Order: sequence, then C-alpha cells, then structure tokens
Amino acid sequence: MKAIRVGFVGFGEVNTPREFIDRRCEEAARLLERNGMELVQTAPVSDDPGGEQAARAVRELKAGGDFDLLVVCVAGWIPSWAVFSVIEPFKHKPILLWGLTGWKEGGRFVTTADQAGTTALRKPMADMGYTFKYVVTYRDHAPRMDEVVSYARAAHTAAWLRTARIGMAGYRDMRLYGTLYDGVSLKARIGPEIEHFELLELAQRMESVDPGEVKRLTREVRNRWEFVREPKPGTVEKSVQLYLAMRSKILERGYLGFSYNDVDGIKKLMGFAPAGAMTLLHGEMSISSVPENDSLGAVTQLMIRGLTGQVAAYLEFYEFLENGALMGVPDYVPAEIVEGRVTVMPNAFGNFGEGLLNVSKLKTGEVTLARLGYGPDGYQMHISLAQARAPRSWEEAGWAPPAPQLPSLEMVFDYPVEAFIQKVMSQHYMICYGDNRMLLRDLCAILRIVVI
Repeated sequence: MKAIRVGFVGFGEVNTPREFIDRRCEEAARLLERNGMELVQTAPVSDDPGGEQAARAVRELKAGGDFDLLVVCVAGWIPSWAVFSVIEPFKHKPILLWGLTGWKEGGRFVTTADQAGTTALRKPMADMGYTFKYVVTYRDHAPRMDEVVSYARAAHTAAWLRTARIGMAGYRDMRLYGTLYDGVSLKARIGPEIEHFELLELAQRMESVDPGEVKRLTREVRNRWEFVREPKPGTVEKSVQLYLAMRSKILERGYLGFSYNDVDGIKKLMGFAPAGAMTLLHGEMSISSVPENDSLGAVTQLMIRGLTGQVAAYLEFYEFLENGALMGVPDYVPAEIVEGRVTVMPNAFGNFGEGLLNVSKLKTGEVTLARLGYGPDGYQMHISLAQARAPRSWEEAGWAPPAPQLPSLEMVFDYPVEAFIQKVMSQHYMICYGDNRMLLRDLCAILRIVVI
C-alpha cells in the first residue's frame, strides 16, 4: 500500500496572535510526518471578514491532489463558519477534528481556547452528516497520537478498499449460506469487487504450467518444509502445479484476496486437497486467502490487512470452552503465523485423495478476532480480544490414522464466553496479533458498519 496522504489545515481566530497558531499547527503537522504520513498542507485559516483565507485553503488543498483524510487542526477559538467554508468541498472525505492544547509559560498555563473551537464544531458536523473522529489533547499531556494514527490508517484503508479486487474460484462451496454476499451493497458500502471465475480455468492452467518450474519448486518445498512422513509419488507435484495455476490467475487479475470452492470443488473434482498449494501460495506471495467461497471472510481479511499489514489468517471453531474457544483449521495456515518451521503431513480425509495437510504450530499471544457479516439491518462487524494459548492434545475424527493435531489455538476471553457465542457470525473468524480493536472500530465508523 502507498503512504497515507493527509490534507492538513489549521485554524485560529483572527484576534489571536498569529505566531501562536502557526507554531502549534506546524508542530502538529510535523508529528503526522514523523508517523509516516505525507501531507498536503495549507497555511492556517482565521475568520477574516472576507473569507479569503478559507478560499485560499480550499484552492491549495485541491491543488495538492487526492488524499485519504482531512485533518482539521484547531489551535484556538475559531467561529464555525470559517471551518465549514474550508471543509464543505471535502465532505466526502473522512475528517479528523483535532483540538490542540495550551502551553506553560513561567508558572502559569496559557490557552487559546482550542476546545472552545472544537466543541462548537462537533455537533454541527455530526448533524450535517460528516464522517469524522473527534480527538482532543488533554491539558499537560502529549497529543494522543495513537488515536490520530489509528483514524488515519483507517481512512487510508477505506480508500484502498474502494479499488480492491478479490478472486473467487467457483461459488457457494457446500451450499453454505453464511459465505454468501450482496454484491451491490458490498460495492456501495465497503468497496471491494469480488470477481468470480470457474475452477475449470485453474484445471486448464495446471496443464500448461512449466514442468521445469514444477521440478524446481518441488525441490525447494522438500527442503523448506518439514515432512512428518514421505508423501505418495505426485502429491507434492500436484500441489505445486495448483499453486502455479493460482499464481498466474492472481497476478493476471491483480487480486488482493482469494477464495475458492474447496470441498465440492478442488477436493471432489480434482481429487486432492489444496492445502499444500495454499501453504505454498502464502510462502511465495503477499495475499490473504480463505477457503469455501467465504466472501465476507475475504473482505474481513482485506480490512485487517489494510489496517495492520498482517495477513489476517482464518481459523474456525471446533469447540467452545468455559472461558473461550478451540479454533483451528483442517488445511493450511500462512507461514506468517507459524511458530518455527512449516510442517506438513501427507494425509487424506474421508473419500478425498491425499494432500499436504499443514500441521504447523501457531504463534501464541494477544490476538484480535474479527468477522464481517451482512443481514436485514446492513453490515455488522463482531470484534473481540483474546489470549491465544497453545492447545491441549486433540484430534478431528475422520482423518486417516494416525490422525494429526491440526493447527490450532485455545482462545481465552476476559469476559463471559456466552456473550461471544450469542453474537457469533460464522464458522470462520479472522485473526491478527495484538490489540487492533481501535483500528477496526475506526474503519467501521468510516464505512458506517455497526460494531457488535
């Protein structure tokens, strides 16, 4: 993703000494730059009777090119009309209403009534339908840059999602309902385009991959991964062929996310599990993926990836615990969340042919769980924080013996698990490491998604 581009304009009343306004607005602008943002900046605006400063600011902001959000930096009291004269042409953008604070001079505190300016603006902006976040700086405290940066990253991600494309091989695996989506509302509200294509295209591409490339990657995979036991002849090669077919389609169409018909598609029609191909895909490419044609799961991944830079791996629920849940996957995990080497086990499930099941151990620690959903009341996102712990010994029935322990984690909540259960939105949830709830909430606020 490109750097966050920020439109920046400061405000202060015409009767306030200009040097007080200029100095503090400049300090705020440099703080944004030190946090990795590119600025389209104009000089501070006051309430001059003719509105010439406001008009100048609008011209300069428009001339600076597109930006992800507009930062309205209030450095003192300002009559609201002057602010609205500047921000009205940018009403379609997310806005950060940022109030600064005064300073100490000798033994006293000096203020320019920054929060008189912001408090005069907050409700009118809300009533007029602006999309904004209101952040003040507390007296005797440093600016709350975690709040500022979070909203800037959310605005940047919202803009990025408008042009994102997700590849979807096949449709509605296992005839599930929770993986479906409404294309019109998704495009209108969130932005991504889900582009469907047939599994036949992958099968055809597998037939035309370079045999030399297959041999090279097969050798690399055998050296790179730890094999629990020796696979049958051709198992690794088929996984490599499928990966190369997927890679060519992803690169050709510029997909940022990917999903596919797994059980009723690749396993049933091609006769082997795609877990090895997906493991290789995540080892070779920067892309997010989820199986079973999980449309909104793939969108959730892109939202997390845009906010955090993490791959946003999927996990599904196997059991609920009295204080959390056992979550795992019956196929693959990205190397990004693996503890140690990627470990694979040649195995088969039920009537499906042998595939390279990923049985790697997963990283533990603090994680954020998230899932986007859609219903009669529109889009919602379920967000929760958990402590991810190494799982106790368990297995899923149905695997050829000896049954593997699947990649998994025990998620421990710090609130009653029943509160989570009664809001659960899918068998698939996306995870990212660390507490990323504020980022997700800011993005949902910009996209008008209800957080539950």
